[in-house]
Amino acid sequence: MDIARSLRAEARRANERRLLVLAGDPDRTRARARAALDAADIPSAETTVVGPESFLDCEHHEQSRAEELLGRTRTAVVVDAHEELRPDAVGRTVGAVDGGGLYVILAPPLDRWPEERDGFDASLAVPPFGVEDVTGHFRRRFVETLRAHRGIAIVDADTGTVEQDGLTNPPPSHPVPDPELPADARFRSETYAQCLTDDQRDAVQAFEALQGDGTAVVVEADRGRGKSSAAGLAAGNLAAEGRDVLVTAPQYRSAGEVFARAAQLLETLGVDFTRDRPSDPQRLDFAGAGCVRYAPPDEAAALPNDPDVVIVDEAAALPVRRLEQFLDAPAVAFTTTVHGYEGAGRGFSVRFRDRLAESDHTVTDVSMTTPIRYGDADPVEVWAFRALLLDARPPVDQLITEATPETVEYRRLSTADLLADEHLLRETFGLLVLAHYRTEPSDLARLLDAPNLTVRALTHEGHVVAVALLAQEGRLSADTRATMYEGGRVRGNMLPDVLSTQLRDEAAGIPVGQRVLRIATHAAARSRGLGSELLSEIETEFADQVDWLGVSYGATPELVRFWADNGYSTVHLATSRNATSGEYSVVMLDPCSDDGAALSTRHGGWFQDRIAAVLSDSLDDCDPDVVRAVIEATDVEPTLSLSEWEWRLVAGVPGGASVLDTNPKPFRELTRRHLSDAAERTALSPREERLLVRKVLQAHPWPTVATELDFVSERECMRTLGGIVERLTRLYGDDWVQEELDRHQ
Repeated sequence: MDIARSLRAEARRANERRLLVLAGDPDRTRARARAALDAADIPSAETTVVGPESFLDCEHHEQSRAEELLGRTRTAVVVDAHEELRPDAVGRTVGAVDGGGLYVILAPPLDRWPEERDGFDASLAVPPFGVEDVTGHFRRRFVETLRAHRGIAIVDADTGTVEQDGLTNPPPSHPVPDPELPADARFRSETYAQCLTDDQRDAVQAFEALQGDGTAVVVEADRGRGKSSAAGLAAGNLAAEGRDVLVTAPQYRSAGEVFARAAQLLETLGVDFTRDRPSDPQRLDFAGAGCVRYAPPDEAAALPNDPDVVIVDEAAALPVRRLEQFLDAPAVAFTTTVHGYEGAGRGFSVRFRDRLAESDHTVTDVSMTTPIRYGDADPVEVWAFRALLLDARPPVDQLITEATPETVEYRRLSTADLLADEHLLRETFGLLVLAHYRTEPSDLARLLDAPNLTVRALTHEGHVVAVALLAQEGRLSADTRATMYEGGRVRGNMLPDVLSTQLRDEAAGIPVGQRVLRIATHAAARSRGLGSELLSEIETEFADQVDWLGVSYGATPELVRFWADNGYSTVHLATSRNATSGEYSVVMLDPCSDDGAALSTRHGGWFQDRIAAVLSDSLDDCDPDVVRAVIEATDVEPTLSLSEWEWRLVAGVPGGASVLDTNPKPFRELTRRHLSDAAERTALSPREERLLVRKVLQAHPWPTVATELDFVSERECMRTLGGIVERLTRLYGDDWVQEELDRHQ
């Protein structure tokens, strides 16, 4: 194919990439792809096919395994999208193509592609919706970007017609000189010899700060700038100096480049070291007692074996609460993708940076802008950012600084609204990215195509200042409910699934609700009641249409109070931590009908019945302030049904006539009653309530509780608990119980 040969020649001359779209019959597009790669003189050893089958004699991965290309470089990547187009697969593979290479997409005829339904569309059809309810808006927009952007050739594979040649006639690229060795470098000179750009050299030098305690380094870059490689070069130097370097990332594959570059440097330096496994090592050990080792975020946050340095790769994919835990390390570095699917979750740049600035660490910042694999003006990168909205961002601060609940307009943003206004779409999606620690290109497709999702927003003078993404759940058929109850997988419907499968309530799928998947307020307009205003408008709109509004999220005391203040009550607290966020998820409901109220009351009561037993078992490490908040947020007030003997046992504790350990059950009931009693919460201080949670509900040993809550001794801790029990007994005990209490004073 002449067009492929011309594209490759131009790409090599400019050190850029080119995109070739082959549209038509599947067999014809595959045959033309084979011919195109031959004409472009791209060896099979430098080619990867991503799709349902390998039709070339080269590396092959299904789209679901596209992450295998992360951190790797290929001359050609062919994405076969005939059976499905997974947006995440595009986001994960497009950056793997080297300068001078080709990114090839095989697709049905472009005019009818948006109307066809594929395997990815089927994943958007959550019950009670079918695949016929899924729209093709994402692919329609995707096709429009292919036709609109420079550097993209489109060929009709059925006729051989070149619809657009993709040639841009750029000037030849100029050789980039090797970075110079910094005059004041403290890492070995061989380190800087491996840097490919001045940006990478500067990033590696910034990591030198980690040689001292009380330091933090932040490296921000778009994908493909070499930040993980820079971290690996630094890790190798630090370990060779005898330091214990702990590396963490959302998944090991994100940190694989760190280990690869660290090992490569150490081989160059001639340092003796061992790998825990020949390929993809997760631990490198050195004769000088230094090491580079990996741990997943939930383990790494505990700083196992007291590392000297922690490197958090792809930090923006972790929640702020998790990132804060790494500030306890002597020296810590955060590398993060500014744009791109790994970089979702701008809590890092919006919220965590404030926490970092307030810490005791001396912070060194560095940004990397120069691509390593291809030239600065690469048109394929420009296209990918636009097609997948990798660079979507909220409006600039100046546009919404005056926003208040009185100045904003509530808007029901339809897909038509978003597609008709690219600026509105970018602001909306950019703000949704802020609401979650991980957003991927598939979330854009869901936003535009999923039949169960809707978007609501508050705008100030036309700009999005707060946004919520809602998912319809429930109203499930008897067969679907039975499948769910019996443990079968049912897409979507997260809240009915939890209430049915985990909590054994098959009827939970009958009422219909709207779950708040994400909600975000612009950072420049927080603490003005805009989030609550948006939830209030949503409740007003849906009150007559659904039985409940619901939400599930990683519980923090502040978030639980926010949702409780907006009418949501606790019905469930997960018994295992989210591996990434490190938080226990809470489920809350705001009933809108009698059926919704029955569901909420039923599960609120069950929650109260079981929470004490769970807190002394799988939830015994839950933050006591989270426990206080979730119990307070239950609408169902627990009954206090102590027997006469149990009351006598409780009344004897303040005077020392009895002890809590004889039977913790009545003390737990008394504690739950108090934490659920909004009218009497001022009877105890927050510290006293934490003592109740840690000792009575979670059954921690006295020495542990006394130390954690800063009591001078175990005896003082015990006396304080006795005084608490006395106050609660006087609040909730009958007259004869008061007499029993006075008898022991």
